Amino acid sequence: MVSTFHGLEVAKRGMFTQQSAISTTGHNIANANTPGYTRQRVNFKQTEPYPAPAMNRPQIPGQMGTGVEAGSIERVRESFLDMQYRGENNKLGYWQSKSEALSKMENILNEPSTNGLSAVMGQFWQSIQDLSVNPENEGARSVVLQRGQAVADTFQYLHSSLSAVQKDIGSQVEVTAKEINSILQQIAGLNKQIGEIEPHGYLPNDLYDERDRLVDQLSGHLNIKIEKVVSGGNALSMATGSYRVSLINKDGTAVELVKGGEFNQIGFANGTDTNDDKINDQLGGPITQFTVTDPTGTSIQSINVADFSQGKLKALAEAHGYEEGGEVKGTYPDMLNELDKMAFTFATLFNEVHKLGFPVEGSAHTKEFFTFGTGTGHTGAAASISLNPTIEAKDILASSSQDNAGDGKNALNLANIQNFILSEGSIKLEGGQILDLAGLGLPIKNGTIKSFYEGVIGGLGVDAQQAARMTKNSAVLADSVEVNRQSISSVSLDEEMTNLIQFQHAYNAAARNITVIDEMLDKIINGMGTVGR
Repeated sequence: MVSTFHGLEVAKRGMFTQQSAISTTGHNIANANTPGYTRQRVNFKQTEPYPAPAMNRPQIPGQMGTGVEAGSIERVRESFLDMQYRGENNKLGYWQSKSEALSKMENILNEPSTNGLSAVMGQFWQSIQDLSVNPENEGARSVVLQRGQAVADTFQYLHSSLSAVQKDIGSQVEVTAKEINSILQQIAGLNKQIGEIEPHGYLPNDLYDERDRLVDQLSGHLNIKIEKVVSGGNALSMATGSYRVSLINKDGTAVELVKGGEFNQIGFANGTDTNDDKINDQLGGPITQFTVTDPTGTSIQSINVADFSQGKLKALAEAHGYEEGGEVKGTYPDMLNELDKMAFTFATLFNEVHKLGFPVEGSAHTKEFFTFGTGTGHTGAAASISLNPTIEAKDILASSSQDNAGDGKNALNLANIQNFILSEGSIKLEGGQILDLAGLGLPIKNGTIKSFYEGVIGGLGVDAQQAARMTKNSAVLADSVEVNRQSISSVSLDEEMTNLIQFQHAYNAAARNITVIDEMLDKIINGMGTVGR
């Protein structure tokens, strides 16, 4: 026999459950603009019907419902879209950082333009051409001197500017590594909190959201794999458990970064520890290897930059410079090396040809036009190239092979340096001299100085265009996945307002049900048994 108060209990449960739904809806509305927030919903669950299953034959043909209850409050989230987004975000982080580094390099080199190295050298060659026409003209000699100084200054400017940006990128590498370590520490802390709550049968949705936000952020820096580990105890089946975060390298090998409440950190094999946390977090030059180290300072694994996980950190490391097989590679080291090759080849050829001529006064050979620092070979040539401080306008050659002030043949030889084919063993000059290239130790072995620089600039342009294109493509894919993810997980105020009205009406109806039951009970209690009075 159903209790007289059965209806009150059903209505009461309905009110409480709808109230929970209204509160959850209000929570969604309040967090509509909270970064990383995932909308939540109450899972309505029917309560156990009456009578309960038993061996005895039921008194009624069926079971009577006893109402509803809030089974759980869960996040509305699709794990597949999370995994897809993190994969695209990882590619975006890599190409975006690479594109930014190349874009800065393009801005410094500023080619083609009227202010770049190519234009400055063009003006220098033109001044020498003018000198070949009027070799005795003091003004033409002074112009050559000034244009030569401009070329040396331009080489030095390009080297110092590229080196400054390279240093800034090195600082970005350090900051990014520290940011990664901070994220890993926070994820481990959230794992620990979640592991303490889930075994009691609760779903810490807000902690889930914060952890997923950090994982999304981490995916831009590194290629990571997420595995869920159940908490045990009385944890619900829909509980996510703790995250095991692993670093995935280029060859597919995995290195564990976070497991439960424990975490490892990213450092540099050739770095220094600046804050006594047992992690080498400050670079001492080109990166030799990345290291994965536990909190005690014990190295777990060392990884070459070329084999390291894709993401923003690798792109920055490739731009800054790294060692591989004892050789320094990278976007900026390679460009600085190309500038050194060009500066050394240009200045060496110019000096050799310059020494074949004679000054205006006297018959002694002229002085070297350009000088370098004390470096070995072409290394550092662009940084140290300068005009010979002892050279004057009168020292600039006027003749080719004889003491004749009116002969400008060697000036023509100087002007033709830009067109010397460096793959040939020797160059025949105006005036009959032979310039032997074999003994000069020139680092450029093919083509001309001009074609070499054009090739460098052309290669930079192609790389920059590819990086910009891949950045755009990655951003489109990441945005597309994010739109799909947000369509499921984000808060829609229109939808929440609709739900609010729905739950409000259900709450009011349950309250009206209580009123009806109350009137029925009032009739039974106060109205029955009064016949004949």
